[in-house]
Amino acid sequence: MQPSMKSPDVYPSRAATRNGSSVKWFLLFWLIVIAAGGYAVYGYTNHLKDQMLKQLAAQSQQQLAAVQTDYEEKLSVLSQEVSDLQDKVQSFNELLTFTKDNASTKTDNSNKLYTQLSEVRKQLDALQKEMDLLK
Repeated sequence: MQPSMKSPDVYPSRAATRNGSSVKWFLLFWLIVIAAGGYAVYGYTNHLKDQMLKQLAAQSQQQLAAVQTDYEEKLSVLSQEVSDLQDKVQSFNELLTFTKDNASTKTDNSNKLYTQLSEVRKQLDALQKEMDLLK
């Protein structure tokens, strides 16, 4: 009977060893699966972040181009207005000089011309300030 008693002792220890190693392999397998999943999630989030950054860069580039064209249009309009006003000021100066040279002692219209000239200069200064603000 002794051999029968020894056999049950030998088999349970083998079963315990098999169960222990299979549990270890099972845990190792799940650890590898979890690590692979974590790495995949990390890689995918980096991929999404890169895509979003590219989209934001493209949108900001488009908006910057739109702002730049708008700025250039406004600047060209203001420069045209300034040059027109400078032409008016020059013509008023010529007219004022002519009027002062031909003014008689009875009528003096030069004050009106000076007033008009000062108004034009004020407008020119206001446009110059606007143009400076746009720069």
